[in-house]
Parts: sequence; C-alpha cells; structure tokens
Amino acid sequence: MAGGNLRIDKWLWYARVTKSRSLAQKLATSGHVRVNKDKIASASKTIKEGDVLTIVLERRVLVLKVIALGTRRGPYEEARKLYEDLSPPPPPKKEAPPPPPGQREAGSGRPTKRDRRKLDAFRRDD
Repeated sequence: MAGGNLRIDKWLWYARVTKSRSLAQKLATSGHVRVNKDKIASASKTIKEGDVLTIVLERRVLVLKVIALGTRRGPYEEARKLYEDLSPPPPPKKEAPPPPPGQREAGSGRPTKRDRRKLDAFRRDD
C-alpha cells in the first residue's frame, strides 16, 4: 500500500470483523467504530498501523490494535495476524439459582406416573 494507509471498511473486512464489505461500510457509518478514541462517520476514513479501533457489536465490544493493514481477505489465521485483541474479558456468567424443592429440573421431560402421584400428594398436604 502506498503511504501505509487503508480504508477502515476494507480493513474491517480483511480482519474478518464483518462478513461482507457492505456490512463493514454500514458499521463504520453507523457510529459504532472509534479510531484512537475518535468517532468516525465515514467508511472512507483511513487507518494506519498502530491505530486502536474500538468497535461496538451486538453483544460485545472489541478493542483491536492494528498490527498490519493486509492486502486481501484471507483465512482466519491470516486475518488474525492483522490485529492484536485488547478487548476486555466478558463479564462472568451468573449461576442459575437452584430450583425450589418439589420442582423438577428444566429439560428433564414429562413427569412419570410416580412423580405425578408425589406432586399430587404434596399439593394435598398444603
């Protein structure tokens, strides 16, 4: 590349952040991408090696440092070499509370005849 610059939409596509170049253009123009903490509004914004991109996707935030610009959209292993992932780790998932007594675990199927009798006896005791 002459000058060491590349359009942001091309780079997002090369780095496999988006599935298509048109989706990369939409992402760049939607205001969900920052280059070195500055919001961009144009898909033609140029980036260079060393820039830090902050990309807000549906369920996560990516912070990527541009290591290389790339020349094509290659396989994942090649795309992975274009950036360093500085994204914060996802928040830990909360454990589901244990089911209340007398209730079956989700996904255990329909109650058997024996389970039904136990439930009926339990309800009658109330």
